[in-house]
Amino acid sequence: MYGVQPHPRDRLLSAAGAAALCAALGYALILGLGVSLPSAIPDALKTFAVGPPPPPPPLEKVVPRPAKSHRPEGAASPANLRSKATELVAPIPIVPPVIPPPIVAALKPGVGSAATTGAAPVPGPGTGAGGEGDGTGSGRYGDGDGDGGDESPPRLLKGRFRNRDFPNAEAIIGAGGVVGVRYTVETTGRVTGCSITRSSGNAVLDATTCRLIELRYRYRPWLDAAGRPVRSTVVHNQEWVNELGPPEDDD
Repeated sequence: MYGVQPHPRDRLLSAAGAAALCAALGYALILGLGVSLPSAIPDALKTFAVGPPPPPPPLEKVVPRPAKSHRPEGAASPANLRSKATELVAPIPIVPPVIPPPIVAALKPGVGSAATTGAAPVPGPGTGAGGEGDGTGSGRYGDGDGDGGDESPPRLLKGRFRNRDFPNAEAIIGAGGVVGVRYTVETTGRVTGCSITRSSGNAVLDATTCRLIELRYRYRPWLDAAGRPVRSTVVHNQEWVNELGPPEDDD
């Protein structure tokens, strides 16, 4: 049995056509998928040589500032010849102690600086210029340092009791009597510190007496020998006279 044998040329053409068809299909597939092929190798994939790291720079040396002293600056010593002192030291001079002056002691205390007190040109046993006192003046019985003088006792300038000062209620019940008081006359002439030394037997009359004396009485104060006002004490008796008399009994 005989068959038809293809020509070798025909087989070659068939193979070439099949290869062209495959290439066309592949190219169409690449275009359809949109894949772009790199045309060059990127820098990230390039190889390069890595050398050793450079040496670190030298450390900077910081010199601290000198600390400031809080002590005061010392002055320079005065000039002197260039020399070296010897090892021998001069002895320290011995200074005798200072003896205080003796303390003056007096037989009687005072405010001066002498050992005695007196006012006469000649020495004597007393403290004044003569007489029998124990003062430092020339008076007789004083204890001051002057030669005596007149003093003025306090003198009432204004202030008195009136009939209408008698409390009506006390007058009706027949109250009355003498009230003894003691009070102080200040250097201004006003009266302070009134107190009862003798009661009249009626507390209202006693209290009224002191109240009116402190309210109304004004004095020229006590004056010493030099004319200076001083405080003084006055003792006074005030009599309350009840002209109505004691109430009569109904019997």
